[in-house]
Amino acid sequence: MRNEEIERLNAAMKQTSDKRLYERYLAVRLRLEGHTFEEIGDLLSRARQTIGLYWKAYQTQGLPGLKMDHSPGQPTKLTEEQRKQLAAMLEQQQPADVGFEARYTWTLPLVAEWIKREFGITMSVRGISAMLKRMNFSFTKATYTLANADEDAQVYFKKHTFAALKKQVEAEKIDHLLFEDESMIRSYQALQYNWFPRGRQRKVPTYGKHEGAKLFGAINYETGQVHHREEEKADTTAFIRFLQDLLSAYSSGKIALILDNSRIHHATELQPFLTEHPRLQLVFLPPYSPNLNPVEGLWLWLKADVVNNVFFEKFYKIKLHVSQFMKRINQHPLDTVDRLLVRL
Repeated sequence: MRNEEIERLNAAMKQTSDKRLYERYLAVRLRLEGHTFEEIGDLLSRARQTIGLYWKAYQTQGLPGLKMDHSPGQPTKLTEEQRKQLAAMLEQQQPADVGFEARYTWTLPLVAEWIKREFGITMSVRGISAMLKRMNFSFTKATYTLANADEDAQVYFKKHTFAALKKQVEAEKIDHLLFEDESMIRSYQALQYNWFPRGRQRKVPTYGKHEGAKLFGAINYETGQVHHREEEKADTTAFIRFLQDLLSAYSSGKIALILDNSRIHHATELQPFLTEHPRLQLVFLPPYSPNLNPVEGLWLWLKADVVNNVFFEKFYKIKLHVSQFMKRINQHPLDTVDRLLVRL
């Protein structure tokens, strides 16, 4: 029976062109062959808990439980090297930098023109859109970055501080590794692109008020589990309540909590609580480094799915939408790992 399962996995591995799905098949095959979660994690550079999630998904749902939410589709017309060149260009340069005078935003027709010019290959706008999605690109708004960020400090954090934390997790010196952050959700948050009849705009009613809730959130680096708490304001007392939530959720073992340098995280009145709970360790990110905290991505995900383009006439409805979102993503923690944690 086990040999038959391994053969089915081998066949599935040959058929897929998706690297992450291939990795999941391989992890399960190695487990069937008798390897431990730790051994597989070392081989694939994944936490043992992540390998355990793959195994649990396979045991409960078989091969379909390992599949991604999208299909890799048909091969593109560009070679892998050409796709790498395209990806680097889109990420690092604006159209004006590569000869498109007075153009500063990449659109699909411009990308098609660039591909034609550079590679002599004609691709449809639809084909380019599908290819970019497979390359993990999306049509998003630009965002501001913090000019005061210290790139050397960020590199050091990733290569040394965070790497050391992961080794402590593997050595079971740290039992739970989490990221934490706060965000504000208002009664009307922001407008974003959405599909609607041509020539018309979706109208979002508002009373002009700015009621809202302050959210505390944390993501378990190994499992993708998300914890959250709504508060009327983000002060030290509210932060302590959230820390109590985390201590209850992880009732034993050492917790390392990675977070930014917000004033409430360094408050003097927080110190007695930390002294009382020595198994809770706060690890601070370099200043001005939201890009190193995956909870920032969680807030963008939340707002895009259930907050933007919506007006909440009652405060409780904000909390309801947030709770429903958190419940939904916690039912599929592997999606959170893939979306927010896989690049760390």
